[in-house]
Amino acid sequence: MMHIQVNTDNTIAGREDVVRFVETVIQSKLGAVSGAITRVEVHLQDQNAEKKGPDDKRCMVEVRLEGRQPVSATETADSLQSAITGAVDKMRNVLDRELGKARARR
Repeated sequence: MMHIQVNTDNTIAGREDVVRFVETVIQSKLGAVSGAITRVEVHLQDQNAEKKGPDDKRCMVEVRLEGRQPVSATETADSLQSAITGAVDKMRNVLDRELGKARARR
């Protein structure tokens, strides 16, 4: 069972809803490889808290795999949901590569 930790800066509103969204996206996109994952850390921030701007929402996803160095992926987007989804999609590609390499070595 992978542990999911969500960290937000103090500019992110609606934290409970955001955490639920993050957990749902991670379960749906990384669930198939969750056996190899011990922990997922998600860092969310609004880089221009007081003003609107393009691509000011940032999501960094760090995954810890059993017996390996952590891997991470980052996405910036106009909305928090897009940043989260984009970062988790990138992470899935990283994990597919990492876990594919491990399978190839066996």
